[in-house]
Amino acid sequence: MYRALLTGLAIGDAFGAGLEFQDRRWIHQNVDFSTFVNARHRIASPSSEAELFTKNYRAWDYTDDTEMTLGLIHALLSGEPFTEALLLDYWSREYQKGVAEKGFGRNGHGSMRWYYEGAQSMEQIRAFQRERQYPGNAPPMRAVPLGFLPPERINAYAIINADATHPHPKARAASILVARATEFLLCKQGLSDDLISYCLAHMEGIDNETSDLLLQVEQLPPPAELSDAHYEVLCGPQPIVAPRFLPGIYGLPSDAMLTGCCILYVLKHAQDAFDGLKIAVGFGGDVDSLASVCCGILSARYGLETLPAFMIAQVEGLVYLNSVGDRMEAAIAL
Repeated sequence: MYRALLTGLAIGDAFGAGLEFQDRRWIHQNVDFSTFVNARHRIASPSSEAELFTKNYRAWDYTDDTEMTLGLIHALLSGEPFTEALLLDYWSREYQKGVAEKGFGRNGHGSMRWYYEGAQSMEQIRAFQRERQYPGNAPPMRAVPLGFLPPERINAYAIINADATHPHPKARAASILVARATEFLLCKQGLSDDLISYCLAHMEGIDNETSDLLLQVEQLPPPAELSDAHYEVLCGPQPIVAPRFLPGIYGLPSDAMLTGCCILYVLKHAQDAFDGLKIAVGFGGDVDSLASVCCGILSARYGLETLPAFMIAQVEGLVYLNSVGDRMEAAIAL
């Protein structure tokens, strides 16, 4: 299961990265999932920022989503007290591993890039995320492994994961949602239809707006029946409005609350890993984070073989992902 989990995470991340920040309508017209599509040169960003999305990028490379998840796993496996400082240490180690192997930092980092490059201190980054109305989505994108902890530790560790970079109630809530979804679907083998109600039960006192949104998401129809109004529930105002990113396109912004709720929607409705990948990418916008979490959990639940063989063969780092998965399995079996 753990090999499938990490490989699925990386596949969703890598396939989604090729289509990151593309308009939902363009994706529906141009992507049939029979081959990798690299549309990063089409990202509608200012010309001064365009290089951030294309420089040193290669098809099927995973991004910061998988990198930070792996760093979090190594922090858990270290046996050291789980703290914000420990997470920052292991995230930095994983980032530097990529630099040593590639000669450059992995594509996809948001505010963490400022930290790695020495442009801002972590306290400055935390202050930036703390003051935002809707903080970024890094905490939920890396929270999957926390679902394998003893149940009484999950919320506390999920909050530490969020506070390490995004000390905000909405980031904490989204981190908890992903961890509890992992617990429910993979450890408890719960029914998908009961997923949202289970996660809601573990959200008391965390963030009321997130809980209220989840109640709306619970009532939405399956993906084939989603209307423009339904996408506004899931993704917020469409096209995306600044300061949510990327303004002007139809899709999911880089937003912790919306990402967490969309993850639960996909996990509730997907029939297997490939179905989940297609649903997630079909949202448009910040689809690599959404696809990574969903594809990972669904690969572990339904089997990695529910994904096309060409995706498994081409994703970056398969040997490394399998080795970390084996370490997870050994540690959790103790």
